[in-house]
This record gives sequence, structure tokens and C-alpha cells, in this order.
Amino acid sequence: MTDPQHRNGPKLSPIPAFIFMSRWLQLPLYLGLILAQCVYVFHFWVELKDLIGAALGNEASLQHIFQAVAVPNAPVPTKLNETTIMLVVLGLIDVVMISNLLIMVIVGGYETFVSRMHLEGHPHQPEWLSHVNASVLKTKLATAIIGISSIHLLKTFINAQVYDAKTLIAQTLIHIAFLLSAMAIAYTDRIMTGTHSKHH
Repeated sequence: MTDPQHRNGPKLSPIPAFIFMSRWLQLPLYLGLILAQCVYVFHFWVELKDLIGAALGNEASLQHIFQAVAVPNAPVPTKLNETTIMLVVLGLIDVVMISNLLIMVIVGGYETFVSRMHLEGHPHQPEWLSHVNASVLKTKLATAIIGISSIHLLKTFINAQVYDAKTLIAQTLIHIAFLLSAMAIAYTDRIMTGTHSKHH
């Protein structure tokens, strides 16, 4: 029979045990992100409700949609058209992608930095969580940020006629910077993983 103390790991002295317990200070942060996720879910359904209401001819919903997609110095549309619908849908996709980012930070961060969830074998365990670590989490977060940046850049290009060249170039360069950062993170992780494998 396995000794309970051995099964639970070696007993730590007071100072290391106290320092190790400090990881639980992150728990309120993750709970706060869950509340932020709730706000995003509420915002998503409000926007979707207004989009459906506008499609059905509700004047209040239509005005809210126009305000949501309004761009400075751009003419305000008078009816629901393809461009307006596309901008609203891109906004909804943006909310979903940020929500995915939150889930990765909440679940992956808790699993990596606070405590194991023991989800091995669970039928609903996310595929990416089975091999998550700090490096994998950074790469996935960088990829998610690129996706969010792509949505914002596409929304800008749809209304490119109302932006000056300096703004378009700046947003494009920022997006390229995100791409290069993600590539650098992935490359660094690959080097570190290869070095770690050689040492073992």
C-alpha cells in the first residue's frame, strides 16, 4: 500500500510551503476573468438581438446597429445593407475570439500556474489542454491575438475610404508586428524544446 505522505509528495518546510501556497493568490484573478467572460456573453447576445431586430424592421434595433458600426467622418447608412451586416457579424466574431482568449487564459493559466484540474480522460477535455504548458499557452495566446487583430484590420479595410493612409499603414504595421512576435515566440519555444530534448 502506498504511503499517503509519499503519494502526496514530500512535506515542505514552512517557508517553501508558504511561498508555494502564494500561487492561490491568482485564483481571484481567474474568477475576475470569468466575470469578464459573462460580460462578453451578455454583450454578444445584446448585439445579436439588435441585429435580428434590425433585420425584422425594428427601428430602435436599427439605430443601435448604426451607432455600433458608426465610423467617424463616414456617412450614416439609412437602411440595413450588406456592409453593415458584415461589420456587425465581424464584431460578433471579435467577441467570440476574445472569449476564446479568455478561456485559454483562465483554464490554461489555472492548470499551468495554480493547480492541476485532473481532466485526463474527461470526455469534454479540450484537445489543447492535454499538452498545455507555459510555452504552449504563450504561443496559443499570440495566435489568438493575431486573429483578433485580423478582425479589426478587416473592419478598417471595409471602411478604408474614410481613413487616411497613415492610419491604414499604422494598423497594418501593428498587425505585422503581432505576426512577427508570434513567429518569434514559436521559434524560441522550438529552440528551447529542442535543447531540452537533447539534455534528456
